[in-house]
Amino acid sequence: MLKKLYEWMLEKAGHPQAPKWLAGISFAESSFFPIPPDAMLAPMCLARPERAYWYAFVCTIASVLGALLGYAIGFFVFETVGLPILEFYGVTEKFDIFAQNFNEQGWIVVLLAGFTPLPFKVITIAAGSTAMPLHVLIGAAIIARSARFFLVAALLRFFGPPMKDWIDKNFALATTLVGILFVGGFAAVSWFL
Repeated sequence: MLKKLYEWMLEKAGHPQAPKWLAGISFAESSFFPIPPDAMLAPMCLARPERAYWYAFVCTIASVLGALLGYAIGFFVFETVGLPILEFYGVTEKFDIFAQNFNEQGWIVVLLAGFTPLPFKVITIAAGSTAMPLHVLIGAAIIARSARFFLVAALLRFFGPPMKDWIDKNFALATTLVGILFVGGFAAVSWFL
């Protein structure tokens, strides 16, 4: 099923209305859809490098708006909609422990999940189910999602197909390391202030 969804997304990347599809997928991925918008963002940036930053902007705005839907799922319909989504991702067993400590360090979790390949929808649903302050979710989501999508767009714009091959092979490792450095920098600044 995921392979078919991935192929469908690649097909939409070449569609005349590709930016609208990119926005829709970015929105859905933040709340329930299983495949990250990077699968569309990358071929679109390679096909039209001069529009790479516009595509990253579209991804960011739609993803942050989708995070609000994830929050609403967690806040209003967690039992009926949120839990089945968490079950799909296999995180329901650990969710209770996670939720207990979520709001203490939630902004760091949102930053890390928004930038790395961690399922962002799990975090947005968790934010709603634990009633994280909405401004914290939105602020962290804007920072993390824009950093992720603009980094991908910049790398593809300047380095082209060889960078796409490298990202495809090392995406999880690279974004996780950069995400840890990113969050570590925020934590260090917070500690000194």
